[in-house]
Amino acid sequence: MTHKLTTEEMHRLSVEEFRQSEKLPLTVVLDNVRSLNNIGSVFRTSDAFRVEHIALCGITATPPHREIHKTALGAEESVEWSYHEDTAEYIRALKEQGYKVYAVEQVDDSIKLGTQASRLHHATGTVAHLAIILGNEIEGVQEGLLPLCDGCLEIPQYGTKHSLNVSCAAAIVIWEMFKQLRFKSYD
Repeated sequence: MTHKLTTEEMHRLSVEEFRQSEKLPLTVVLDNVRSLNNIGSVFRTSDAFRVEHIALCGITATPPHREIHKTALGAEESVEWSYHEDTAEYIRALKEQGYKVYAVEQVDDSIKLGTQASRLHHATGTVAHLAIILGNEIEGVQEGLLPLCDGCLEIPQYGTKHSLNVSCAAAIVIWEMFKQLRFKSYD
């Protein structure tokens, strides 16, 4: 008979083990995200897939905060994060460090997730550090940031709406990046 696994049976990492573990070479940049629940949810998803770093930019709130903790459930303690007042300045710094930066946005030449074009790792199997930018719940990623990016990723959508909640979009894109970049040690 099937039963739900206990925490012990799932062999979850402690916060210290998480900090010492190999990380997905991905930085998630939250650009002016207003909802504390969305921020917490991105922390929780980032913990689940061992994201290397979260950058909180502009008006995006930072831990410690009770409302972030409600959805992060402690992931704000495990996932490394930093705050940057100016998103564009931070993106430029990432590019100088050799990161490939992609905005999650709908533009005329966006790369649709799930297509061959969305395979972002090198054919040689080596992986550049990647950053994805997720934008404000109303305006999305600031238009002025798009020229700084290596491209834009789009989540194909087939219903009547043309947008997703930012934490849902983050989860979908982080999962796609995890599938492409994950290490054998995760399995």
